[in-house]
Amino acid sequence: MSSTIQIEFGGHKIDVPKGGYYDRYRMNPILDEVARDPSVGPDIEFFRKIPKRLVNSRVGETFAPNFYYRTRSIQLVFLAPLGPLKSKLPSPLEPISPFPGYGLVALTFYSYLVCDNDPYNEVSLAIIVRQPGRNSYSMTQLLTSIWNRTFYGYVLALPVDTEIARVRGVTLYQLPKWLTKINFEMDDHQIKAGISGTGGSMDLTLEVPLPTLKTIPSQSSIGINNAINKIDGKWHQVTVQMNPLLAAQCLLPRNVGLTRGEGPLSKLLNELQVSTILRMDILKDAQMALNMPTKLENLQ
Repeated sequence: MSSTIQIEFGGHKIDVPKGGYYDRYRMNPILDEVARDPSVGPDIEFFRKIPKRLVNSRVGETFAPNFYYRTRSIQLVFLAPLGPLKSKLPSPLEPISPFPGYGLVALTFYSYLVCDNDPYNEVSLAIIVRQPGRNSYSMTQLLTSIWNRTFYGYVLALPVDTEIARVRGVTLYQLPKWLTKINFEMDDHQIKAGISGTGGSMDLTLEVPLPTLKTIPSQSSIGINNAINKIDGKWHQVTVQMNPLLAAQCLLPRNVGLTRGEGPLSKLLNELQVSTILRMDILKDAQMALNMPTKLENLQ
């Protein structure tokens, strides 16, 4: 087992890998050193164009954005009836609706292989919502989102498998994070992922053959995901910039083995009554920048 060092963040004492990125840089990396890390690769121009700043937060000053130098993910986008979705959304958020009576739910497994707060895995379950403050038709908004690669979501669950990821997510963003066991494996042939529920029981498992991947020139297809949530009673938006490098997308994918158990994510999927998988997005190599929350004045 690798050695750890104890750090303090937001009044919490947390063990992080000794000599890891957080231990060495405290969220303010030297990018020339990062570029020499063989697990990252030399092309980090995406990050050079997003300079770090020392900003005020709920727990004091911190450097932002949070950089994720090498990531992998698989996302499944489901159809679900509008009724259950609306019951989970606080007013005034509304689900986006691609078809009459139905909305969209996104389930995403992430593996952050190299990042400012050290490697960890995460699972997100979110309802895709209409852009706050926009009154255009739902289909118009959806088509615009697809064209601009910009989406908005309300996160129902965001479990992680390291304590520093949990503490930062709760204290800085007030996101619904908890600590649990998560595995994510992606080789040249298949993807296997899973998350444990309470007491170590199985919550969700996912197994799917790896489709043909496409190499994407860096910074040519940057996408933006916006998580909408309340922080200290006020609506905020947390923006993630994604730079895909090796990816695949499948419409109405087959051979997706998703098994539900007894855990909280399975319970939420059942309550949302998700059905058809409309789309599967796979990133075998990507870069990300997680920004600090900004207040949504038009929702206050």
